[in-house]
Amino acid sequence: MPEISLTDFVDIVSTSGTPKLTKVRRVKNRAPYSPAMDFYKPFRDHLTDVHRQGLNRNHLRNILPTLTDQKKIANYPALVQGYSRWWGRKQVVWFNPHNDVWSANNVYVRVNPELGLRVNNTPYLIKLYLKADRLSKPRIDIITHLMDICLSQHCSQVTVMSVLDVRRAHLISPTVPISGLTAALGAELAYVSALWPHV
Repeated sequence: MPEISLTDFVDIVSTSGTPKLTKVRRVKNRAPYSPAMDFYKPFRDHLTDVHRQGLNRNHLRNILPTLTDQKKIANYPALVQGYSRWWGRKQVVWFNPHNDVWSANNVYVRVNPELGLRVNNTPYLIKLYLKADRLSKPRIDIITHLMDICLSQHCSQVTVMSVLDVRRAHLISPTVPISGLTAALGAELAYVSALWPHV
């Protein structure tokens, strides 16, 4: 049974025509995950460490002197600045984020927000968006919808499913449910399932 990340699934859904086929082929034939090749992993790990330890936002910048890779040296300051700006004066308390798998048509999608935070006493599950490209509304809708249908059963009713565009310090949460989106995403997984053996 194919198992893919939420990010890969969103990328597949967001393309059409032959680029969609190409994306599925690349996902299937990619080398196994290696932490050393995960560009943003040190930032994500540092962020969760800061919150787990109950440190203040000034500790976010402590990652910067440890960097040796020139691309990280060029990119990480914008992430630190954006996250610090979003944090601001909010009261933020860590809790372990829930994760689960959404499946349809014999394909599994890993739904794994990086952060569980009580922000001014309201619990949020937060998926981090770390890229420089602008985050589109359709991508946000897919991510928060899958978080809701997979993770709400593990959470209190007041938990808010959100995406944080880190560089722009913008936390986005859905306001209106999108009718038929679950069925539409199931159809996308049917496409992946049918194509997978042939790429």
